Amino acid sequence: MATYAIGDIQGCYDQLMRLLERCDYDERRDHLWFVGDLVNRGPQSLATVRFVKGLGGRAVTVLGNHDLSLLVVAEGAHKGHASDTFGDILDAPDREELLAWLRGQKMMHADGGYAMVHAGLLPQWSIALALELAREAEAALRGPGYSDFIRSLYGNRPARWSADLSGHDRLRIIVNAMTRMRLVAADGTMEFGHKLGLANAPAGYVPWFDAPQRASRATPVLFGHWAALGLVVRRDVVCLDSGCVWGRQLTALRLEDRQLFQCDCGELQGKAAED
Repeated sequence: MATYAIGDIQGCYDQLMRLLERCDYDERRDHLWFVGDLVNRGPQSLATVRFVKGLGGRAVTVLGNHDLSLLVVAEGAHKGHASDTFGDILDAPDREELLAWLRGQKMMHADGGYAMVHAGLLPQWSIALALELAREAEAALRGPGYSDFIRSLYGNRPARWSADLSGHDRLRIIVNAMTRMRLVAADGTMEFGHKLGLANAPAGYVPWFDAPQRASRATPVLFGHWAALGLVVRRDVVCLDSGCVWGRQLTALRLEDRQLFQCDCGELQGKAAED
């Protein structure tokens, strides 16, 4: 049995199938971890979600910002963007079943000596605390008041964590950190405007995983979300977003021995709209 952690798919179903073939994936014994952003920008969001949902307990998925965007648009809380490509899900006969399944997925996962989150963890958060906070957001997403929660998601404030936060402010900062964050200041304040690589990072900010005294450093964290950063494999973090939807690669990491598998996605180059 093997466990493969897979980077941002973003509706690139054909490329996912190619990658699984390259991994010699066996659905009878292997497990898949997905770092989020199953949908959007790529051409086959519906096929991707149906496939991952059909894996049942053989797969673990954490939610990404594009997955949450789908839920926000489906709820009528935002009209979406011209570049969105999850209309096939919104028009599907099993739309409500798929959306309910998506709302039931995790914000963060930890098992076997690894943690997984779509974007990152604030430097003040230990793995144990981050899991507790993730459960808070998951409960809101699955609960009877989920519509109000979804409608409160958009916004960049508060940008700095405090244990005293409550209500929508507390939930919003949890979700923003776990699904949107890339850079933080020394005090943990998040910056949301930068989407490029490290060379052009704004002064005073560092990647969240390089924040001084990061409390989650002892556990390797798997994440995606940062295609401009690309594949990063370190002892303490692994970024698996290698830009499939932009025509680069889709990447899987076998957790047992850290062997990497990739498939080329060059046929997608230039087809997805820029952020």
